Amino acid sequence: MRSKNYFLTLIFSIVLSVPAFAATITGTAKFDGEVPKFKEIKMDADLICLSHHKEAVYPQKLVLGEGNTMGNVFVRVASGLAKKDYPVPTQAAVLSQVGCMYDPHVIAIMQGQTLKILNPDGTLHNVHSLSKINPEFNLAMPKFKTETTKVYDKAEFMFAMKCDVHPWMEAWVTVTENPFFNVTKADGKFTIDNLPAGTYDIEAWHEKLGTQKQTVTVAEGETKDLAFTFSKPGSKK
Repeated sequence: MRSKNYFLTLIFSIVLSVPAFAATITGTAKFDGEVPKFKEIKMDADLICLSHHKEAVYPQKLVLGEGNTMGNVFVRVASGLAKKDYPVPTQAAVLSQVGCMYDPHVIAIMQGQTLKILNPDGTLHNVHSLSKINPEFNLAMPKFKTETTKVYDKAEFMFAMKCDVHPWMEAWVTVTENPFFNVTKADGKFTIDNLPAGTYDIEAWHEKLGTQKQTVTVAEGETKDLAFTFSKPGSKK
């Protein structure tokens, strides 16, 4: 029969292994002002690209949802985190070249995480990473090469990924040191969870409308909600 001390030690070990009740930061990104009009992307030069779309295709530089909520806004904890090594996800992040457009348009991965790049289009793509801190690469993906993988070993803030064959194709990639980030969909919503209690600078980035920052303090188990509103330079908020 096991002793009382054994069970006390077991309970104590379980308690120590349970993480502190973490905090959460949520919020929404919105656009304020007159919505600009973008020219339709002409894919006539590649009939395979054209065949993937029944309707007109427009640049993804400003993706809006109901009430002018904003997609493709990258939100991260910019400062306030403890300096430590965070576990790298074992699951690969996926960037697909579907319909001769990058999906997602904005992607964030952790340093050391595998990035899986897909080509389901049945046509030639050329993946050109314009990274500066990490080695730049320029990789042809013919129609028979449907998948490749890359790993960025160093943190690097937003750089472009382009296709030299289809000049309208562009994505934005960021490589982070920690998992505390999110990219909004068209509903504009973001969530950063599992945060220790503390005070943080929360940064929201958009490729054309710049960067905003807010400071927030969260206690254990607390959820704080933030709102970021973007507008064209020179317009009234």
